[in-house]
Amino acid sequence: MAHYAKVQNGIVTQVIVAEADFFNTFVDTSPGEWIQTSYNTRGGVHYGQNGQPDGGIALRKNYAGTGFTYDKTRDAFIPPQPYPSWVLVEESCLWEPPTPMPTDGQQYSWNEETQSWQTVET
Repeated sequence: MAHYAKVQNGIVTQVIVAEADFFNTFVDTSPGEWIQTSYNTRGGVHYGQNGQPDGGIALRKNYAGTGFTYDKTRDAFIPPQPYPSWVLVEESCLWEPPTPMPTDGQQYSWNEETQSWQTVET
């Protein structure tokens, strides 16, 4: 089984699981096109069942999700930009904050107003 994203005007509206030959008989009269996506691809890297990179073919940079953009030029699914200050990394087609999140084991959330990470109260 494979995953396919319905793309209308560059935006993913639906993701389904189907066999490739399903599209030989499937009649879809709604606008848009079906584009294959890989559940095991994130950031331009293919991951195995153990969650580790396995050297497999990374299909379209990221697994598609509803609301993602499909960029034909990059042949990539791009998630929605989480904050205006975050920038798209060309290699991965993922968004990165202007400042990396601290790695000290605490939980953080991004504050767009201050453009900084703030600890989350638990």
